[in-house]
Parts: sequence; structure tokens; C-alpha cells
Amino acid sequence: MLAAWIEEDGHATQIFLSAEDFQRGFSQQSFDLLILDWILPESSGLQVLRWIRQTVEWRIPVLFLTRRDAETDVVQALEAGADDYMAKPVSRAVVLARLHALARRAKLSEDLTRTIEVAEFRINQSEGQLTRFGEPITMTEREFRLAYMLFSNVGRVLSREYLLKVVWGKQSNIATRTVDTHVSRLRQKLGLTPEHGWLLKAVYQHGYRLEQLSRPDAGQDTGMQSSEASA
Repeated sequence: MLAAWIEEDGHATQIFLSAEDFQRGFSQQSFDLLILDWILPESSGLQVLRWIRQTVEWRIPVLFLTRRDAETDVVQALEAGADDYMAKPVSRAVVLARLHALARRAKLSEDLTRTIEVAEFRINQSEGQLTRFGEPITMTEREFRLAYMLFSNVGRVLSREYLLKVVWGKQSNIATRTVDTHVSRLRQKLGLTPEHGWLLKAVYQHGYRLEQLSRPDAGQDTGMQSSEASA
């Protein structure tokens, strides 16, 4: 019923019946918002929520929707990282209003005019400039927009179709190989490789995920030539 309400409101949904299925699917696909129940087979929504906040680097909105309505349950979920909490039974209008509010909040936090700073990288959207260790990187417009999307969503799988839409302004009328080619160039140009503390990973039959790896001396990395890279 909940999925039907959301789909009638113009959104796509996917249902996972266990924590294991969700974790597998979440690592391979892109989602904009999550709805969790508390009681799950062989696990709990609270455990799943903690897993999300510990392993996912971008702040995906999470709505807890469950029959448990004790004040201690609400507090536990919110302190574990839930963005909102609703106790069943619920109405269609209120659920959709809560989801719209969470989506608006997430969109505001991803303002495309902001400056992103991640490790050694600084990306200024309004100036169209990306620097690494303070040195500007020469990039084409498409490369810059692709880099901006990846660094805005570190840890999140972005599908090729989604990247085509937001970077190239296309739906599916150009080959997805275009995305693969630009990702390969970006990986080399920005040093998004394990030896530099990054992994720009292809997710089979879906898209790409940028991951930041731990490394001891990120600030001492001098193995890249920044502004000399060809566009």
C-alpha cells in the first residue's frame, strides 16, 4: 500500500523484505530516500539504520515508519540517525507530506551552487573550478560536472542513466559508453585510484561509486600533475 501511494505520487519504489536483501541492493543501486520498519526478519530496522550511518558517506534521508510508538523507541531511532519517525497507522496525505519535506531538505543540502571540499579536493560550482591540494585542474565542462556529481555523492552508486541526465542533459538517446569514457579520463586526471586514497568503482550493470579510502599522508601526495593534465 505504501509503495502504491508513493508511485501514484510520481516516484519509483523498491521493496526489500530483509536487511540482507536491502544491504545487497543498496550497494548496487541509487536511492534518494529510505523508509524503514523496526521489525525485520533476523534483524531490526534500528540495526539497518546504524549500518547505513556507519557505512554510507552521504546523508541519505531516512524515515522510520513502524508500529512501535513508545517515546523511547522514537528517541532511539532519531539518535541513531533517522530524519523522521512515524507510528502506524498512517494516512496517505501525511506520509506523502513527510516524504516531500525530507526530499526538500535533502535537495537544499545539495545546492548546486555550493563549494564542496573533500580531502584534497575543492570544487567551486559557481566558478567552475576544481583544485587538488590548492592547484587548479584543467578540465572540460563535462568532466567538471561529472566530478561535481561524484564528489557530491561520495559513497553513493550513481547509475549511468542518471549521470547522462544530470551531466549531459539526456535521457537514454546517447550511448552509456560516453559515461564510461569520461569516468576513465576523470579517474586518471584526478588520481582517483587506491594509491592516492580513492576508488572510482564500476558497479556491475548499474553505474559508478566514488569511495574515499584511508591513507596516512594524503596531504603529502605529490604524484599528480594538476594543471598540466590534458582536457
